Amino acid sequence: MNDMIELRESGQGVVLSVKVQPKAAADAIVGEYGGALKVAVTAPPEKGKANAAVIALLSKELGVRKSQIEIVAGRTTRLKTLRIRGLTKEALRRLLERPAKG
Repeated sequence: MNDMIELRESGQGVVLSVKVQPKAAADAIVGEYGGALKVAVTAPPEKGKANAAVIALLSKELGVRKSQIEIVAGRTTRLKTLRIRGLTKEALRRLLERPAKG
């Protein structure tokens, strides 16, 4: 799945696109969507709740602190650009290959 997800390494971390499905039945990394990582969150897209849920989900699934994940574009849209500090592109690919935590 993650070979199709576009990852860019910057001096400050790894940048990737994330397609968000708010108000879903469960919080989960769903797969790939048009070169982006697709995630579903139960939170509604209001007052930053879905953004916070995306950060919390990725923090848990990738084993990084919430403070290492930053939304750099798309705060009010479903397609977001995130920067994850403290990981290389290769490390992030390996983490995305792991089965989801349950």
